[in-house]
Amino acid sequence: MNWKFRTKQHTGQDKKVRKPKSKTREWVDAVVFAVIAATIIRTFFIEAYTIPTPSMEKSLLVGDFLFVSKVNYGPRVPMTPLAFPFAHHTMPLTRDAKSYSTAIQLPYYRLPGFEDIERQDVVVFNYPADPEDRPVDKRENYIKRCVAIAGDTLQIINAEIYVNGVKQPEPEDMESSYIVRTTGEDFNYDALRNLGLSKDDLGPNNYYRNKSLYYFKSLTDEQAAALRKFGNVNSIEPNILAKNEPEPQGTVFPSDTSLHWNRDNYGPIWLPKQGATVPLNLDNLPFYERVISYYEGNELEVRGSEIYINGAKADSYTFEMDYYFMMGDNRHNSLDSRYWGFVPEDHVVGKALFIWMSWDKDETFLNKIRWNRLFNGID
Repeated sequence: MNWKFRTKQHTGQDKKVRKPKSKTREWVDAVVFAVIAATIIRTFFIEAYTIPTPSMEKSLLVGDFLFVSKVNYGPRVPMTPLAFPFAHHTMPLTRDAKSYSTAIQLPYYRLPGFEDIERQDVVVFNYPADPEDRPVDKRENYIKRCVAIAGDTLQIINAEIYVNGVKQPEPEDMESSYIVRTTGEDFNYDALRNLGLSKDDLGPNNYYRNKSLYYFKSLTDEQAAALRKFGNVNSIEPNILAKNEPEPQGTVFPSDTSLHWNRDNYGPIWLPKQGATVPLNLDNLPFYERVISYYEGNELEVRGSEIYINGAKADSYTFEMDYYFMMGDNRHNSLDSRYWGFVPEDHVVGKALFIWMSWDKDETFLNKIRWNRLFNGID
């Protein structure tokens, strides 16, 4: 059988000619593609951050620009997906105009990562005690060192950290405050600059109303050793608060003054771990009250001597997330977990990897760049 198919013959006049894109359309398409690609990269892979405060000195300096990995611990799926690109919680060039909408809020979910958070990791996270009523992923970004992980028992004894009874290594460039007694002769500020110090590192003038007594806010061990050799220095000692000595910055977490804890003598305190169950009573409730009610979204109520969770009487609680204890390397100039408590796993943003730029605002021209810090890894 002879099968024949008729095909329509097209003339050149029948064909639709696709018009080339205008320059404006090409430019718009390129910008849209770049915005989408960059948003995916910073959300799920890597993002740039800057250090605005000295709480991590000398490990990280004010003016350091970091790359923070989202994939090491697993990228967090955005909980507030309706947001202006490249803005955190406020619109560019504004102070309080929101850059996001809460019309859609997604539950916390984290994609698989390469590793778990370990002790001594430098971690970026959303500030748990943010006074603003923002979604978790739109709270301020903080960077601290993780000193204890979920399930650990942490204690600080005379400014030294112990985890599960074992003394922990100190960061190489950790800073603390010191009390310096002198002959009464003032310091040579050029000599202080040679040690990487400035007048800003000193407390207020005549801090102790004594010309021979000085307070240095932040010194490394190496800087303290160098100061001991100054001709006008009689003695230099770490400014460590004794056990039961009042905390100068108010109360530490969990704001129970009967504990008599301070920044240098703190704990022991156990960190909540996902799936772990603890007995619950009025004595330990201050440690876990915020976890139960705020971070894990339960209705918590105390009636007399009894505790109720979601309307039911409770004598125990099982945790839904892991929690971490974060501290700054500038130990006496850091508001951290000692003051506001645990960091929930859903607040964790990523792991700090390396410094890609470092900018010294007090220098001029090319000296503003701290060349020796470029592309340094973060330990």
